[in-house]
Amino acid sequence: MVRTAAERAGLIAAMRAALKSVDPTIPLFEVRSMQEAVDLSLGTRRLTNILLIGFSLTALVLAAIGIYGVMSLGVSGRVREFGIRVALGAKPGAVRALVLRQATWMALAGVALGLAGAVATTRYLRALLFGVGPLDWITFASVAILLGATALMASYIPARRATRADPMLALRSE
Repeated sequence: MVRTAAERAGLIAAMRAALKSVDPTIPLFEVRSMQEAVDLSLGTRRLTNILLIGFSLTALVLAAIGIYGVMSLGVSGRVREFGIRVALGAKPGAVRALVLRQATWMALAGVALGLAGAVATTRYLRALLFGVGPLDWITFASVAILLGATALMASYIPARRATRADPMLALRSE
């Protein structure tokens, strides 16, 4: 290890000369800066973290698509109910709020179960964590808020569609 403020190219030649003066059989190879050595030693962890981030974003998108699909199916199965509610005088905002309230309860239940599972599995992920503790409550809260917001955003389009239920179509089919 050599600490210097000199240029790297001139330093390597000076190090070779110093080593030859001590013992000509000592090889000098893999000359790196400390930053390069740290980057090399953390390369595997960084790759693992990048892959985990990519997989988590993919999981977030798939969760949003799944929530949208479930809520859309639920709304399409209740079109008559929403049409009757509108025919009886329910405001579109009240119908939208009904669907979003149901989505909120499902999202809260899912986030609660997910947090419990995450807390239970933190001891297995301890080796992958760098610079953060296994029970980092700020991270847990941030992820819970992100997932809850994703669930509500994915539920908004089906909720908006529920407000467009045609009361005449619902009354004719009954």
